[in-house]
Amino acid sequence: MKDFLLSEKSREFFIFLFFFFVAGGFWLLQTLNNDYETEFSVPVRLRKVPENVVITSDPVSKLRVRVKDKGTALLNYMLGKSFYPVNIDFPAHKGKDNRVRMDASRFSKEIAGQLKASTQLLSIKPDTLEYIYSTGVSKKVPVKLQGAVKAGRQYYFPDTLFQPDSVLVYAPEDMLDTIRAACTQYLTLDNVTDTVTRHLSLQAWKGVKFVPSAIQMTLPVDIYTEKTVEVPLHGINFPADKVLRAFPSKVQVTFQVGVSRFRQITAEDFHINVSYEELLDLGASKYTVKLRSIPEGVSHVRFYPEQVDFLIEQVSPGYGD
Repeated sequence: MKDFLLSEKSREFFIFLFFFFVAGGFWLLQTLNNDYETEFSVPVRLRKVPENVVITSDPVSKLRVRVKDKGTALLNYMLGKSFYPVNIDFPAHKGKDNRVRMDASRFSKEIAGQLKASTQLLSIKPDTLEYIYSTGVSKKVPVKLQGAVKAGRQYYFPDTLFQPDSVLVYAPEDMLDTIRAACTQYLTLDNVTDTVTRHLSLQAWKGVKFVPSAIQMTLPVDIYTEKTVEVPLHGINFPADKVLRAFPSKVQVTFQVGVSRFRQITAEDFHINVSYEELLDLGASKYTVKLRSIPEGVSHVRFYPEQVDFLIEQVSPGYGD
């Protein structure tokens, strides 16, 4: 290294570097002397907001200011210049429609006062500042899942669990009346075979604020199994001197149910009620079996036999006492 530094070649190398940096400096000065455009951010502050007021829209926190000047001036802004925030007094600008609105152009003089005299202010965005607020008016609404969620073959979702299952919504009164639920962001799941847990944000509405703004969703998954029970037919609305005779008197009900509820669902959960009026209107001696209601969590119900023979039997007074 010492031999290199003392050699003729090293002197030539350092002379080259000296002139390279000098040339680079002149080039940079010439380049910075040209006019350029760039964009800066100016903070925005909403002041003097009453304690009972909740801002329900996403507040504008900064203005994007586009300026034009020599490169040297713009470089000074980039390296050390910080802009003072522009302030909006809530009481002075609130409207009757639960909105605070003002044109960004009103801040032109205030922003220009923070710039050099040579700097040209080209534009301010957004053009309009708007804050939507609620004066403490809120209500509780349930959370709803929004999306396309499909279980795998032979699986199903016995429930959808949210934590919390309801949230507070703040909005102007005219908007609050129209809100019935807080929907999650759209979720797509396919062929689900195991319990799913997701942290989901609630879908944002302009002028509406949900508290909290996100929830935890759990989708428990269960697998279907098949079960068969024997259910008797019951006659209803029969006169005191008549009874129903069905052949057979019981039918086999086969259905699908989740493994977790297999023992809970029994024959007592099914009711095959045959009304006297319905049999009179049939005009035949065969009745097609049907259920008036299906227990929760049960699907794909089948009967054997699907039809039964019946007759309406006349009985003597006091029958069954």
